[in-house]
Parts: sequence; structure tokens; C-alpha cells
Amino acid sequence: MTAKLFATEAVQTLPEFEQRALAIADALRERGVSDGTRVMLKAGNSAGYVGALLALMHAGASIVMVDHQERAEATQRICDRAGVKICVVDDDTPMPENGPARVTVYELLVASMEQSPAERRLSLDTWRALPDGLIMWSSGSTGEPKGVVKTGAKFLKNLERNAQQVGHRPDDVLLPLLPFSHQYGLSMVLIAWLVKCSLIIAPYRRLDRAMTMAGTCGATVVDATPASYRSMLNMMGRKPALAEELSGVRMFCSGAAPLDPGLVGDYVKKFGLPLLDSYGSTEAGNVSFATEDNVVACGRAVQGLKLRIVGEEGGVLPSGEVGEIQVHSPDLMEGYLAEDGTVATVDPDKTDWYPTGDFGYLDGGDNLFVLGRKSAVHRNGHTLYPEIIEHKLAAGGCLAKVVPVPDEQRGCQLVFFVEDEQQREPRAWREPITSLLPDFEHPNRIHVLERFPLNRNGKPDKRQLEQLALDLAPGAKA
Repeated sequence: MTAKLFATEAVQTLPEFEQRALAIADALRERGVSDGTRVMLKAGNSAGYVGALLALMHAGASIVMVDHQERAEATQRICDRAGVKICVVDDDTPMPENGPARVTVYELLVASMEQSPAERRLSLDTWRALPDGLIMWSSGSTGEPKGVVKTGAKFLKNLERNAQQVGHRPDDVLLPLLPFSHQYGLSMVLIAWLVKCSLIIAPYRRLDRAMTMAGTCGATVVDATPASYRSMLNMMGRKPALAEELSGVRMFCSGAAPLDPGLVGDYVKKFGLPLLDSYGSTEAGNVSFATEDNVVACGRAVQGLKLRIVGEEGGVLPSGEVGEIQVHSPDLMEGYLAEDGTVATVDPDKTDWYPTGDFGYLDGGDNLFVLGRKSAVHRNGHTLYPEIIEHKLAAGGCLAKVVPVPDEQRGCQLVFFVEDEQQREPRAWREPITSLLPDFEHPNRIHVLERFPLNRNGKPDKRQLEQLALDLAPGAKA
């Protein structure tokens, strides 16, 4: 079966799409893109986006990936820092007035149609060798986003490890319900290219339409955030026929945010398949995956990578004990983008075992359990870890985000945001929450939300929650 690229605007075979990407590369070269030119790619998911991405790789550009919703002012700062020479954008992409030259994805598609057809093959050799082949931006969930610099060779090798462990096959039809400008979404696009399997480009913000496309195009592997899986489950509850659209799926894969056990159980009940969790980061790449034959937590590290858990004093902890997750990886980033556009390389002390800043533990089978960010706060003499508290609550069936707010007398207050479709009163949640936690971890205030606000990467938006917590904190117990 010939692999295809399915999009709302067209369906093409992979060989047809390859020729289109080559023609786009010619159009880019005519606009001054050559080996090492820094080019910003800032557009929404589309077949044209994927074509422009592969074309830039073929042209040997240094690709600066930016979310298509990023504000114009922030885009200007990225352009200045990275030394961007040209921007590939959508017609409606927010862009600064006096930024670098730009060309739209649509213009490149039109120009590619004017090229004389010639049977050639995409070559990524030049791009693989660039020290700054890919510049991506961390999610910024714990601070200001950083420009993460990687070589094309390391990035692609990491995806080969990923595909091998998860078991992607040439007969698969991948459906990534993710923005392609971020680590997870980009990984799935390029895995489809490496494996030579089919790819569905669906409107990931319109999950009802995406599920319809899944059925029409024969999706076999879905990748999405926990929030998207929860939304799809709710839609299927209202429209049971939507579940049939996913009947051909053999793997539901999850990432980008912690996965709660209750949601996994719901998918097992509905489809007989678990949600397969994973762990990775923009800096370290894709690290570990649960698989069809090993559905435990985030599974084991991919071949060539190692994991260990380290305590506060720096010692390696035995299985079952919680500490910081550290990764030994040949696929590690080169470094962060400095203000002058150069690469601030990774501290040599961190290249052997990279400290992720995440809490977790390994079980006896080397399966990774991720608990959250390593961010301690102090209240009334106790050291507390908000994301470990969240993990305890999730295991008890309560979806909550714990936000600390400074307090001069106590050290901090803890505001618990509970996600509850029924929007029950906070007092209805106090007893279930306090029954799951020791007294010193109890909330100062509980606030119920129908849905957590999400950032562009599909993760709960901590900045919005922090602002809401500051507004709520002065109040008494709910």
C-alpha cells in the first residue's frame, strides 16, 4: 500500500508529496535560502506547512520553529535574537511590521506549481550536519521560553529510536492531534516521513472533525495530549457514533502532560486499549514510551538512552524512591540560543547525566513514573511539592492543579483548582481531597473550573492559573 498524506485540502501519495516539497525548496532558494540560512517557520498545521518544513530541510536551512499564535512582539524578539533572514508564514500569522522578509506558505505552493516536474529525491544530508539545524522553543510552562538548539542528525536519530520502540510501521496511518511547531507534533510528522507511513493532517482544535477524518482515512495510531483525549471522550458520550470513527486505531499514544489513571481506564473500557504514556522534553528529546507489550506508566527508555533517579544529595536512588529524573542521551540538545544568536552550549557537567528538573521514580522493571516538576514550596515549616500532591489526587480520582501563592506568615498558601464538568461547589470537593492527603498538604482554598485553561502545547496553562490564584488567595477557606 502506498503511503499517503491526508489533508482537508487534498490527498497525495508520499512520492507525489516529495516532488511538491522539492519544488518548494527550489522556490525558497530563489528567495535567497541557502545552506545555514536561518529561516523562521511560523504557520498552522497544513499540507503546505509540512511541504515547507521538508523543503527547508532539503535546502539546508537552520529552521527556527515558532508557534503560529505567538504574538508579534515576541516574534520580533525571536527574529532579532536568532538572526532570522526570512519568515515562512500563513496569511493571518501575527507578525511584526518591520521584521525580516517573509513569504507565505500559499505563495510557495503557487510557486511550486510553476516548477518543471523532475523526478528527484529529498536529501537531508546538509541539514543533518548543521550545528543549529533546528531551533525550537521550550513551552515556557515554568518560566520564559528558551530557544533550544539541536542538530538535524541528533533530532532524526532520536525519532528513529522513538519509532523503533513504539513500533510504527509502513502500513500505519498516523493522526497527531498536536501543533507541528512543538516537539511532540513535529516528531510525529517526521516519524511518518522516516517510516514512510501515512499521515493525517486534521484540525486538532476541532476534535469532532478530526475524529471524522480518522474514520474516513483509516487512522491506526493517534497521538494527543490528555486534555484532548478527555475532550474526545466527552464528545463520544454526547455522540456515541463518533467512537466508531476510532475503531481502526491500534494505539492511543499520549504525551506533553501528566496522564491520570482514571482517563486510561475509561479508554480501556471503551476501546479495550490503554492510553500509552510517554516522557520527553524539547531539550532531551523523546526519552521513554509505554508500548503495546509494556503498558506500564511511561515505559522504559528508548534504546541508546539511560535513566536514573537522583536524591537531594546527588546520590542515585533505588527503584521505587522519588527523586529528580536524569537522562543520559546522545540526542541531547547542543544548547540554548544566546542573546547574540550564538549557541550557549550545555554545561559539560550536565552532558553525561542531564538533570531534567522533573520528579519521578523507576520501578523494578525500569519503567518510568513521572510525577511532575521539581518545584518545592514551604508552608508552616513543611516542604511541599505541588505536582506530587496533584499526582496523589489524580490516583484518587480528583483532577486538580495546585498553585502556591506567597504568604508572609505561612510561607505560602495552596490554591487547589479542581476540574469538574458538573462544576460542583468547592465544599463538595473538600472532604474527598482532605481524605487523600495528610493534614500538612491540605488546601487553603479550593476553586472549581469546568476545564483547566490550556496553553498552545495542550498543557494546563500555569500562568493563567497563577494569576487566578493571586486573585483568590486573600480569601478564607472555601
